[in-house]
Amino acid sequence: MVVLGILPRFSSTKKGFILAKRRPFVAGNWKLNGTRQSVVELASTICVGPIPENIDVLLCPSAVHIGDVLGVVGNSAVHLGAQNCALHKAGAFTGEVAADMLAEFGCEYVIVGHSERRALFGEDSAHVAGKCVAVQQAGLIPILCVGETLEERQAGQVDSVIGEQLDALLSLAGVAAFSRLVVAYEPVWAIGTGETASPEQAQAVHALIREKIAKLDSDIASSLQILYGGSVKPDNASTLFSQQDIDGGLIGGAALDAESFLTICAAAELSEAS
Repeated sequence: MVVLGILPRFSSTKKGFILAKRRPFVAGNWKLNGTRQSVVELASTICVGPIPENIDVLLCPSAVHIGDVLGVVGNSAVHLGAQNCALHKAGAFTGEVAADMLAEFGCEYVIVGHSERRALFGEDSAHVAGKCVAVQQAGLIPILCVGETLEERQAGQVDSVIGEQLDALLSLAGVAAFSRLVVAYEPVWAIGTGETASPEQAQAVHALIREKIAKLDSDIASSLQILYGGSVKPDNASTLFSQQDIDGGLIGGAALDAESFLTICAAAELSEAS
């Protein structure tokens, strides 16, 4: 379990903003997929790897499969996370799962504010910020997802949309909260569509995020892991991960195929060495 106040492992040799060294990170978001048998088989194959020693690898199964996957990854180099959690710690909230409960099951990370949660379940930025705080209070690390729709990009609103999503947490918990989380930039128009932001488009937004945090605290900005999420595949991972401010990926569909996911992990390892 990660203790509150302990930073994620930022110790790689990849250069980024302010010449920081950040450890590459590849996270698999399995979404609403799998059976008990299939997730154990998938996790087992991934854990056999090979998993590069110089990157962090995370699997995020459905909540009901967390215990099964824990049994596979428990003694491996692979980390375990959840796809979502409740805003509240306890109470009359039928169907919700608290961050403390996830911690009991060995989770280290929780994805928060994924575009599907925002669009399909009505979670606004204030709600997402509250979840980030709840995750950190449980001693876990949030993966805060931000991103714009196609309409917002075409209207030239990328900066303001991303800024608003980050400002919600900055207003609630201050810049210090960003020393204990990971940010994932996921252009909504590129999730599950087969479309991918160009490396230059993705890098521009990653740099924007880092620069915004740097205006408040350059040290936190330089160590902040920022992942790209949006139809990352084996054939585009290397080009995306080679960008200066892209520290890895939040992988959806490709994470459901062990060979594809491991290829993406290998791409992250190569980007770290470059």
